[in-house]
Amino acid sequence: MQKHKLLIIEDDDTLRVQMQWALAEMYDVLPAAEPEAALQALQSAQPSLVTLDLGLPPNPSDASAGFRLLGKILQHSPLAKIIVVTGNSGRELAMKAISQGAHDFMVKPVDIDELKIILKRALYIHSLESEQARVQHARESRDFEEILGLSAGMQDVFSTIRKVAATDVPVLVTGESGTGKELVARAIHHDSIRKSRPFVPINCGAIPETLLESELFGHERGAFTGAHAQRSGRIEMAQGGTLFLDEIADLPLPLQVKVLRFLQDHKIERVGGRGSINMDVRVVAAANKCLKKLVMEGKFREDLYYRLGVVNIEVPPLRERGEDIVLLAKAFLNRYSATSPRQKALSAEAVDTINAYNWPGNVRELENRVRRAVTFAEGSLVRPSDLGFGPADETGQNLDLKKAKEDLELKFVQMAIIKHNGNISKAAEELGLSRPTVHHIIKKYNMLESVRKG
Repeated sequence: MQKHKLLIIEDDDTLRVQMQWALAEMYDVLPAAEPEAALQALQSAQPSLVTLDLGLPPNPSDASAGFRLLGKILQHSPLAKIIVVTGNSGRELAMKAISQGAHDFMVKPVDIDELKIILKRALYIHSLESEQARVQHARESRDFEEILGLSAGMQDVFSTIRKVAATDVPVLVTGESGTGKELVARAIHHDSIRKSRPFVPINCGAIPETLLESELFGHERGAFTGAHAQRSGRIEMAQGGTLFLDEIADLPLPLQVKVLRFLQDHKIERVGGRGSINMDVRVVAAANKCLKKLVMEGKFREDLYYRLGVVNIEVPPLRERGEDIVLLAKAFLNRYSATSPRQKALSAEAVDTINAYNWPGNVRELENRVRRAVTFAEGSLVRPSDLGFGPADETGQNLDLKKAKEDLELKFVQMAIIKHNGNISKAAEELGLSRPTVHHIIKKYNMLESVRKG
């Protein structure tokens, strides 16, 4: 694990060497005897921690050089934690330094054990503030409601959202359950000229088939038993805005025909109605199943598939998002502990567990576990048990399960590629995966040789 950088600014050669030797095992130590050398090290190394002797050349008996350097350090690295080192007679100067931005102080002669504790505490605060700054930067840079991600996969998603939001083309959002497909749809809507108009979601798999047509298209009074009044459907409710068809793969075939006609003609008829209604609605659909495979099986209309998927956005699973996992966990922790009596933070063990886990439920599972942790964590630190994970031996089993899953993934993709003579499209169809996902797996396991042999 890479060490954090510590800049020691001390003109006493003996003390500087002593501190460097004592702290080298814990930190990447950068020694400096005077302000110019300190500023050079600051600019080149960007240290997280600084110890600063206020009495520096050219006038060691005067603290003015130390205070000037303190201001320059904070101007260059506002998140750096500065520990002022001063003599017994310099307590008043140390307090002044803290009022001007120093983190803490200690009195000479330096007690190394005490200094280690002060530095450890300062580094913990630095880590929290740095992570908060990263989260804020991610929020400001993405310009999308509720979506957070710095990984390459999510940056591709953001780039596509920006491009399609300015158009009215239908968009198909694909990805595993819990990856945040509805958030992508909302981001497209909120970044478009339709943002002041309604965003209307409907889950095609959550409504009984007998009610779904009426729910989508509305009905006239007396159209069926219980239809006591005219009722607008979800499509009408979205007039001028965006209709989000979630779990579109579960749409029954007869209704697929009607949705296709609506996409072609931009008109609808209510159930029991005799006239058509002109509609100005942008459609975004989502699926956690491979629609292309369903088309081949005759369970989804090919013409509707191509109508919906003018642009396809694939949201990567959480396990493939690297640094985003802990970033999201900390963002959820900040959100849910805001109403808690005490601000919570992730322990080192919790971070390790989060990174080791495979997250089959994706972002939704992560959010639920963090929300649980805010309730169960007794102190300020969230531990693996607060997140609902078992003891260390059970966490080890998660790692084994992950390895077993990877072995199975490798085996099946190899078999499919060999079976289809290296044709990635056909292999992807049989596996129920997208071509980009198969290409990712090939690269992940260095399977180029298998593809060539196929």
